[in-house]
Amino acid sequence: MIILGIVLFIVGLVAHIAVLETIGVILVAVGLVLALLGRAGRAVGGRRHYW
Repeated sequence: MIILGIVLFIVGLVAHIAVLETIGVILVAVGLVLALLGRAGRAVGGRRHYW
């Protein structure tokens, strides 16, 4: 999810499409939050680990 967000953000910057930039930033933020929760040992979405 983090990689997809970065790719969408870069494509949005290159193509000057603000919607892709916004979606990319949101995906990166959500991915980082889920990764941090998973590393803290907290179950996320029924899974013990989130990669």
